[in-house]
Amino acid sequence: MAKTVLVSGGAGFIGSHVTVELISAGYDVVVADDMSNCDLTCFEGVKKITGRDNLPFVKMDFCDLEAVHNLFAEYHIDAVIHFAAFKAVGESVAEPLKYYNNNLTSFMNLLTVAHAQKSGCNVLFSSSATVYGEPDVLPVTEESPRQPATSPYGNTKQICEDILRDCVKAYSEGEGALKGIALRYFNPIGAHPSGLIGELPRGVPNNLVPFITQTAIGKRECLSIFGNDYPTPDGTCQRDYIDIVDLAKAHVCAVGRMIDEKMENDYEVFNIGTGVPVSVLELVNAFEKVNNLKLNYKFAPRRSGDVTAIWADPTLANEKLGWKAERSVEETLAAAWKWEQRIAGK
Repeated sequence: MAKTVLVSGGAGFIGSHVTVELISAGYDVVVADDMSNCDLTCFEGVKKITGRDNLPFVKMDFCDLEAVHNLFAEYHIDAVIHFAAFKAVGESVAEPLKYYNNNLTSFMNLLTVAHAQKSGCNVLFSSSATVYGEPDVLPVTEESPRQPATSPYGNTKQICEDILRDCVKAYSEGEGALKGIALRYFNPIGAHPSGLIGELPRGVPNNLVPFITQTAIGKRECLSIFGNDYPTPDGTCQRDYIDIVDLAKAHVCAVGRMIDEKMENDYEVFNIGTGVPVSVLELVNAFEKVNNLKLNYKFAPRRSGDVTAIWADPTLANEKLGWKAERSVEETLAAAWKWEQRIAGK
């Protein structure tokens, strides 16, 4: 009997790729999304990739507790992967209450209903390397101290980690038992190799790669690289860019670890990254080379809140989850360009 995984926020960038990999691994999947930050483009792409024309989809808001109860009443859920959250850093600074209300309420509602299931539930939380702030020591491990968040968005990630940890501690045994894993992503980029799903930002992109691809296709006039005077080899910020398909496969490994009862603790945290720092300029140059393009870009002043450099030590995920990043930056950037061309109709 296949286990059923609920993917909240499953019509978005990361959720759609995770849904593909879960189905490929033999899970039944229920996708739920309020569609506030996406359209059905990626969900339809998932159906094409997987051949699942009847993939269950529920349009709902996880801030609506009754709707969450109804969802769990309709489906027997063995595990939940929670992506449903607002995610724009700048907007969170301007509208903190919007972010705290949505991101915390939706997650607490999910945990409330998951705990109400007599059979219990496994909960996988989509966290972020932003919890490490500007780290004192690189690379960062799961034992690296969390730093004060630089935005309300980042703070909701820290608070939700704490909520999950405390709920697991309180409800780890008996009816309604909860188990939890938080995956701290570094910088997810790219698209599915099929070109059928990828990152689809609304308005001006907040992330680097969509801005690169939109500049390359002519949607944006010029790419601004914020700061070229950082204490890094080429003066631009360094990040750990993780291919979206590799990232998605990490979720499959984590869900399997929970469902197969292989966890060493009822609440666990894993870094999901490559362990390899790549600068912004190196990423731009790699995109130009692999896709045989010339980008119009310029250097601009540093952007407030940007961390100089951060990358993961992925050893724990490699050893405990049995997961490892495999796709090269070149493959990732070729897929991102293929996706951009598809959605532009070229």
